Amino acid sequence: MKEFYEKVYKTVAFYQATVIRAVRGLRFDVFPPMMERPVFVVGCSRAGTTLVYKTLSESRSLGSLNRETHDFWASLHPPSERGWTSHEIPAEYASERDRKQVIRLFYSHTGKHRFVDKNNQNGLSIPYLQRLFPDACFVYVKRHPGDNINSLIEGWRRAETFATWSDQLPAEVNVENGRFKRWCFFLADGWRDYLDASIEEVCAFQYREMNRAILKAKTQVDENRWCEIFYEDILEDPVEVFAGLFEKCEIPFDPLLRKHCAEVLHNPYNAFSGIGRDKWKTTDNREKIERVQPEVWPVALDMGYRE
Repeated sequence: MKEFYEKVYKTVAFYQATVIRAVRGLRFDVFPPMMERPVFVVGCSRAGTTLVYKTLSESRSLGSLNRETHDFWASLHPPSERGWTSHEIPAEYASERDRKQVIRLFYSHTGKHRFVDKNNQNGLSIPYLQRLFPDACFVYVKRHPGDNINSLIEGWRRAETFATWSDQLPAEVNVENGRFKRWCFFLADGWRDYLDASIEEVCAFQYREMNRAILKAKTQVDENRWCEIFYEDILEDPVEVFAGLFEKCEIPFDPLLRKHCAEVLHNPYNAFSGIGRDKWKTTDNREKIERVQPEVWPVALDMGYRE
């Protein structure tokens, strides 16, 4: 009987949420609400962006879909229409139509007038997002190249999770002599040059190009709307780091959020083997990463890391 009632409860909750979203959508069509200061979490895939995003989503001041939104953004401007050059949405593609669709999505699902969003491709499209929302806040999550590349390699071994979109690619992926046949995470400009590369070369390329794109876009964003976080600092003192982040983004940091942040390292979200630093040095990927680290150190230095 317990399972029956749980199933009934979930069904009722689903239809209730569907009705609420429909009503909000109708309200939006008649009296479009104002949407102000959205927060976009950006960074390389596997840099800790999910941890930051989920923590921001705990705020009662922000609406959150609590999921990746790459499918939504790709539906606005499919990469296929740009010849699959990359997942970047150029700034000139921004339009009032796009803005309204974004606001409608978040308002109908959350009922909030401010939202937080994250997916592993938005870092390539910061100028576009800024043109849509000139008052947007950007939270840039940075991670040491060793651990970040190690986690990218591990992610590529989970294509069922991180390559759900790649079956559409008009190219044959033959990474690591065919061990990896589906492209994972995101496409940066020049990805076709790595179709037959080693896995560490691919992941170093992704780390380099994503962070390079973000650092370039940073110069176009007001410093008052830009916040940077080292993943390693979260590991040292998550409460202090998030308190500063919430203050910078003008989001109340109440006792419930403080409690959540004090315990956040016990909830690793989608971490593969727990949360920690320098994990790459104790993995089978160490030699691979040591081989490609020289390729990424110039951008890592620009990010604020030191050898």
